[in-house]
Amino acid sequence: MSLVELIAQADERGLAASGLACLDRCVPLLGGDDEVLRPLWAGLVDDGDGWGERIAKIRGELEAGTAPDGADEGEDIVGLARRMLDAVPDERSGAGLREWAEVCSVAALRIHQLLDPLDRGGAEAVDACREGRTDGASHLVAAELRRQVAVLELIAGHGAGAVRQALDVSTEGRRVLRAVVSRRARGVRG
Repeated sequence: MSLVELIAQADERGLAASGLACLDRCVPLLGGDDEVLRPLWAGLVDDGDGWGERIAKIRGELEAGTAPDGADEGEDIVGLARRMLDAVPDERSGAGLREWAEVCSVAALRIHQLLDPLDRGGAEAVDACREGRTDGASHLVAAELRRQVAVLELIAGHGAGAVRQALDVSTEGRRVLRAVVSRRARGVRG
C-alpha cells in the first residue's frame, strides 16, 4: 500500500503519530532537543486531553531554537520544518490531523531530498514516492519513506500499544538527519 493510501486510511491516532514522527525526525532543524516532543508522544496513548496546551508550550520552546550549521543552504529546509510545526492542529481530532499528516509527510520527504547531494528530484519526485513509485529515489529519501510507512503500519496494526515502537522509528530517523546535517556543515566549513 502506498503512503498516500495509508494516510487516507489512518485513524486519528495514526494521523497524529504520522505527523508527529515526521516533525520529530526534523526537530533538530528547529534547534530542538531530543525530548522536546515527548509530551506529544505521551499524549498519543491517551484520548488527546491537553494536546493544545502541549502544542503551545512546545511551539514556545522551539521558537527560541537555533538551526544547526549546514541546515540553511539551498531551499529553506528550516522553513519546511517550521511549516510542520506551524501546521500542528490545536486539537487532536478531525480533518486538521489529516491535513497535518499530509503536510508533514511531504515536508519531511522534501527535506531529506534537499539534504541528499545525489538527489536531483523535485516536488514531483516526492509525490511519486508517496504514491509508491520509488524508482530513482535516493537512499535518504527512500529511507524516510520507509520510516513514514512503518509508523503508519505500526499504529494501524497495534494502536496505542505501538506508540513506543513508532517513537523508536522516529528516533532512528532523527539520528540520521542530524548526521547528514552535521556532515554538510563540515563540508561547508572545509
